[in-house]
Amino acid sequence: MDILQQIKQLEEEIRRTPYNKATEHHVGRLKAKLAKLKDEVERQQKKKKTEISVKKEGDATVALLGFPSVGKSTLLNALTGAKSEVADYDFTTLKPVPGMLEYNGAKIQIIDLPGIIDGASKGKGRGKEVLSIARVSDLIVILADVFTLHTINIIKKELYEAGIRLDEKPPNLVIKKKDRGGIKISSTVKLSISEETITEVLKEYKIHSADVIVREDLTLDRLIDAIIGNRKYVPSLTVVNKVDLMDVEVDGAIKISAEKGINLEELKRAIFEKLEFIRVYLKPPGEKVSSEPMILRKGATIADVCKKLHSDFLKKFRYAKVWGRSVRFQGQHVGLEHVVEDGDVVTIYF
Repeated sequence: MDILQQIKQLEEEIRRTPYNKATEHHVGRLKAKLAKLKDEVERQQKKKKTEISVKKEGDATVALLGFPSVGKSTLLNALTGAKSEVADYDFTTLKPVPGMLEYNGAKIQIIDLPGIIDGASKGKGRGKEVLSIARVSDLIVILADVFTLHTINIIKKELYEAGIRLDEKPPNLVIKKKDRGGIKISSTVKLSISEETITEVLKEYKIHSADVIVREDLTLDRLIDAIIGNRKYVPSLTVVNKVDLMDVEVDGAIKISAEKGINLEELKRAIFEKLEFIRVYLKPPGEKVSSEPMILRKGATIADVCKKLHSDFLKKFRYAKVWGRSVRFQGQHVGLEHVVEDGDVVTIYF
């Protein structure tokens, strides 16, 4: 039996098995085995040369993902002035087309990706190559139109199967492997799954001795995600196009018409906010504060400021002075690990 047959067999057994406390350990082991096999398939396919790629530029990269002919190219052109080909037939875009949106001082690269289809995560329609670009983006915009609303959930399913977790944080779980002593589990919250189930899943991954600290009420899937450790956690927006042709209601979606320019400013603002940009102003020693901000992401440090200025700045760094909300007093001396906040003024000393 080859690996794909094993995957199909395990998926069928999981579907047939009712999930309850009595079957929790069994389902946990099945899901762990399934995740391992899928991970092995992914590793094998990564060895093959990827035929499509794009150079990341700007302050962040946004992947525009949708089925064919929902208006991705029209939207890219409307947001960025790019020249992505537009036509009334499927698969007009055969390779990624980048454009640059400038908004609130930020340069946001938006990539019009070839249309994906059901089964993309298994390689249908060059789906794995397309999803590999979505995987390394800073934000995924899922685009459907008023006639293809059903594709939204299909795309989310394909992203999940490709190891991309939308709008989630990584599992709050620490696994410290040991040479001996067995598995010891401590938790700061009440757990829905038993410690025995956690132990069984860990053993499936050949982890027989470890200290495990759990700080969230884990599901089986999030436990497995934490153990595998190669999941990508990416924020997303859902956008419905062509609302000039028909009005629809979709929870949480931004309704636009790329062709008519309806609600494009709302979409630009939502992209900017979802990317969690912050603005930092540089003040060279003895000079005035720059009027143009450096655009960084929430959680950025002085080290990130140095990297964005020049690769050598980390080596030559002595200290920084910071004025703003991130320090206890203005002009405070800080090191590379200091986390900056929106509106901070920074002076770097070498």
